[in-house]
Amino acid sequence: MRIFKFGGASVKDADGVKNVVNVLKEVGHENTLLVVSAMGKTTNAMEDVVNAYFKDKASLSAAVHEVVKYHNDILMDLFENEKHPIYGRVKALFEEVQGFLAWNKSPKYSFVYDQVVGYGELVSSVILSAYFNEVGITNNWLDVREFIKTDDNYRDANINWEDTQKRVTEGIDRSKLNITQGFLGSDENNFTTTLGREGSDYTAAILAYCINATDVTIWKDVPGVLNADPRYFENARLLNNISYREAIELAFYGASVIHPKTLQPLQRKEIPLHVKSFIKPKDKGTTVGKGVGIEPEVPCFIVKKNQVLMKLSSLDFSFIVEDSISELFKLLHDHRMKVDLIQNSAISFSVCVDNKFGKLQDLLDLLKSRFKVVYHEDVSLYTIRHFDAESIASLQNGKEILLEQRGKETVQLVVK
Repeated sequence: MRIFKFGGASVKDADGVKNVVNVLKEVGHENTLLVVSAMGKTTNAMEDVVNAYFKDKASLSAAVHEVVKYHNDILMDLFENEKHPIYGRVKALFEEVQGFLAWNKSPKYSFVYDQVVGYGELVSSVILSAYFNEVGITNNWLDVREFIKTDDNYRDANINWEDTQKRVTEGIDRSKLNITQGFLGSDENNFTTTLGREGSDYTAAILAYCINATDVTIWKDVPGVLNADPRYFENARLLNNISYREAIELAFYGASVIHPKTLQPLQRKEIPLHVKSFIKPKDKGTTVGKGVGIEPEVPCFIVKKNQVLMKLSSLDFSFIVEDSISELFKLLHDHRMKVDLIQNSAISFSVCVDNKFGKLQDLLDLLKSRFKVVYHEDVSLYTIRHFDAESIASLQNGKEILLEQRGKETVQLVVK
């Protein structure tokens, strides 16, 4: 069995849904499991719903209405008969969202987030499943929350591999075309959990691992894995082949095409990963698998925006050593800061972090009681794998470099 994953860009409108059908007709859909993301920017819109629930109840109804209208417009383009059962099914899902927001008593943002935001994937997958049946592609819709079991670390849940393996092995009919959701799981109390933003790729890898898939294909709006994000860099080139190790390095540093967690379960069972274009499905794209390095061998550029650079110095000129560093990392962990770069000297410690959970100010308040703190918000972290002098010069030109760090194969620059 093989896994196909279609992201939000591939199903952002009715034409996108129809194009997925065309892709399946071109490449076949036998013994395939489809993992589907929320449509277009629905996840962002659902986050707006959660934010309205906590911060501006007066705008909550309008925020929900925007999401409902967006999906209804797609439905009307796909299903001319407004009495088609899919209309009722989608309506019922959104009523579940509104019902939850009405009776919920939990004040915990992350818990509410997971119960609400994941409906984007549920609605997307039921629409695709219904449309496939409408055009003669028989399929089986699956609720991924019944298969992927996690802990209750909401918004970034950890997989219970043993339970997930058992459920996938026993519950998925491999002889059919199956459609399910990315991004989602459920905890031991059957509350919805999410696997982190862009977690649909990870879902595909989890399911591939559990069913011993022949391969995984991620369908994107780019021709494959490029050596740079074309939104930020000119003359990006397609990488034809990448080893697991190299792809994991690129993902770790923030390459946007592949989710950082995706590659580990695939590598363990040597399941090939293909990244291909849903616009030109017959093109080769990029293959990630067992092998050495990358082909072609060119510098690879990665940028992470909206980072925070903090420089901590001891107040009494004492050394920042093991005890201090251990305490610092505990604070970073407790405030859910993702550390992207560290650099230290005898009396200072610099760290570039991703403040995705919005806890920077709480962390700074604690740090300032122990250290002299200088910090810069909204900085960019540039990484170049397989750098050369020309590639470094192209990034340094006209930019204020706050921190630079070099290794044998990788250079990183924090830029204001």
